[in-house]
Amino acid sequence: MIDKHLLEHLECFLTKSRRDKFAKVIAQRTSHFTVATEDVYQLHNTSAVIRSCDVFGIQEVSIVEEQNTKRIDREIAMGAQKWVDLNRYHSIKSCIEDLKQKGYQIVATTPHGNNCDLQDFDVSKKSCFFFGRETEGLSEEVLNAADCYLKIPMVGFTESLNISVSAAIILQHVTSKLKRTAIDWQLSEAEQLKKRLQWCQKTIKSYDEIVERFYNNKV
Repeated sequence: MIDKHLLEHLECFLTKSRRDKFAKVIAQRTSHFTVATEDVYQLHNTSAVIRSCDVFGIQEVSIVEEQNTKRIDREIAMGAQKWVDLNRYHSIKSCIEDLKQKGYQIVATTPHGNNCDLQDFDVSKKSCFFFGRETEGLSEEVLNAADCYLKIPMVGFTESLNISVSAAIILQHVTSKLKRTAIDWQLSEAEQLKKRLQWCQKTIKSYDEIVERFYNNKV
């Protein structure tokens, strides 16, 4: 349960422009869609995917590091890791189980016999878009667990895109389409309050001292 009085007090320590920015950004955040990367080798690719998630309002990203464990490239993510929630998994099985428990369908972004073109994708379902390794693509485990397969139509000689580019194209399309529907895609009030508090914590340097003084003064 978020203490609204504490949150209001903390936001007094933010500039008006920062408070306005928080309000504007959080109103566009969604958990209706999420993204998962599977053992992406190139560090800048994972970082760039996180950046795209922030840009298009995706609040959570799942990173599976079964084989490749790497830190997030702060320069390429451009601070996006501060505002996007990162869920880390050491096995693809645990990641998929967790996502399905949360009500997400598993969408494998890969050419497949039963694939769906991006423009035909049904945005009404809660979906997690899986992106695989640079050369091998998604594992058989993800492909077997997938509820549907999604591809970006291509008309050139090149048959694939860098995963960060693919993520940006897909997220821009599905989030734009989602916002033109009547679906309740925004974060709940409770989720928005939680994010506001977490963002205050990441922004205010003397956060702990301010919180301690706030509660001491209430006694």
